[in-house]
Amino acid sequence: MNIYVCVKQTVDLQQVRIRKETREPVLDGVPLTIGNIDKNALEEGVRLRDKLGGKVIGVSAGSEELNDTIKEALAMGADEAIMIIAPELEGAESSTVAMALAKAIEKTGEIGIILLGEGSSDNYSGQVGPRIAEILDLPQITYVSSLEAEGNTVKAVRNLEDCFETVEAEMPVVVSVVSEINEPRIPAVTQILKAGRKPKQIYSPAELGVEIAGSQIKTISNLAPEQDRKRLLFQEGVGQDVKSLVAALESEGLLGR
Repeated sequence: MNIYVCVKQTVDLQQVRIRKETREPVLDGVPLTIGNIDKNALEEGVRLRDKLGGKVIGVSAGSEELNDTIKEALAMGADEAIMIIAPELEGAESSTVAMALAKAIEKTGEIGIILLGEGSSDNYSGQVGPRIAEILDLPQITYVSSLEAEGNTVKAVRNLEDCFETVEAEMPVVVSVVSEINEPRIPAVTQILKAGRKPKQIYSPAELGVEIAGSQIKTISNLAPEQDRKRLLFQEGVGQDVKSLVAALESEGLLGR
């Protein structure tokens, strides 16, 4: 059984600095890595393979720098990798990336399970998984916090915040996972060294019949809203701080009399 895991190359968020003057992120020189929840998806794929057999195939789309990042997926346990590489794919919108990933998966073999993180570390749109399912005409299960597979059936627990839902689906199926599903492994040095020798297939969008159109989405701003704090001080003492707080809220029109 082929277990495909779609991973996205993103900047390491822990090393992103914010420019004080403009409050914009400084991305120059920040190392690239696999998205955090994509690592959870990859870990779950490796666990399923160890239990059921088959192989784990990491799939990703991006620029030439993808060659280095995909080694991280291979070191974490993927058996091989598929890459769709083109300069235009760096920062491409969800519809284009989903089409490229879907066509690469469809081209390379029998599909068992396609795993993704519920959202990428940068955009977190959550669109790529559902788009892949639509393109390949497959059932999908989202927000999965627990996953089991037996025979040709997968059983998943969905985390819907206010409740949990248990569902079943026949393979092939697209599954997006949440970070609570597992703890991704840290590869050993030997696994990192072996990663470079694992097989990789590289496609261009043209080879897959994917046309990269101009972006239809424009990012206006990614800054947090400005906040103007009142810096009000409240009197200390029994009951006084509460009365002062209530008076301040009423003056701002936030409480009715």
